[in-house]
Amino acid sequence: MLWRMAKLSGLLMVSTVTVAGCSRDEPQKVTVAPAGAASTAQEPARDGEALFRQYCAACHPNGGNVTDSERSLYGAVLRKRQIATPEDIIRIMRNPLSRMIRFDPSTLSDRDARAIAEYVLKTFR
Repeated sequence: MLWRMAKLSGLLMVSTVTVAGCSRDEPQKVTVAPAGAASTAQEPARDGEALFRQYCAACHPNGGNVTDSERSLYGAVLRKRQIATPEDIIRIMRNPLSRMIRFDPSTLSDRDARAIAEYVLKTFR
């Protein structure tokens, strides 16, 4: 019973962070992640696709953008905005240009951010 309540609480937290992240308000800083979701520098980088699904897919389904269609993750859009390297994407994740939520290193490690960036560049060319 306690395990079910903890699981439900975790799902509710993820849903709240996901929905709040897709708002049309000013950029937000995310500091709360589901238990065990944040990586430390000692952990190996996780799978970029799984991380993208966890942190990005709610606002960027299939590489799109639910709040601003002109800021999708498709290759042509990224090239138009001169976003060509993992470092470019990580810079935006850390300091968003628009309504995107901020992913600081305490929420998303540099290694995991790079895995997501590489996944985006490879998948949505």
